[in-house]
Amino acid sequence: MIDEKGKQVGIVPTYEALRMAQDRNLDLVEVAPNAQPPVCRIIDFGKFMYERTKKEREAKKGQKAIEVKELRIRPKTNWYHTGFKLKRVREFLKAGNKIRVRVIFRAREITHIAIGREILEKVAVELADAASIEQVPVMDGKSMVMLLAPGPMKGGPEAARAVVKSGRLSSRPPEQSSAAPPPSQSANGAASAGM
Repeated sequence: MIDEKGKQVGIVPTYEALRMAQDRNLDLVEVAPNAQPPVCRIIDFGKFMYERTKKEREAKKGQKAIEVKELRIRPKTNWYHTGFKLKRVREFLKAGNKIRVRVIFRAREITHIAIGREILEKVAVELADAASIEQVPVMDGKSMVMLLAPGPMKGGPEAARAVVKSGRLSSRPPEQSSAAPPPSQSANGAASAGM
């Protein structure tokens, strides 16, 4: 048993420990039930719970929840008007928020998903200095969605363009083929040998 001052009292029968806690007008709390013998402590349980919730509240203050903001664009939206929205998106990225860019298709516009991919490519290239692509463009019902995270895109606008076009996220830019170039063909179709 441990008393209210943190001093170890020793092994005490349960009834004796309860009497000691009642005499001091405090509570007997079992802190290590699996130990041999179980460890109990004399404390003010209400004060203990208050301090614990206070510590938890302080820990939550230090955490910052990341919000996901959404930018909605239609395929017919003029790029001039989208530019205004992108200014606002930059502010959200500076604040540490993620951005979900959604191109919404209506009626027969859904047959032209290539236009939606082009719009998302333009947005990714425009924001490459402030955002990196976290999720490549995918269809989500009647809309195409791409997720951007704060932080510049590695490789700049060219890498952003490549990611959107390929539809794959990769940690490095696409490699060039290491195979030897095909031999040049002569007029009669035979391969020319170089000496």
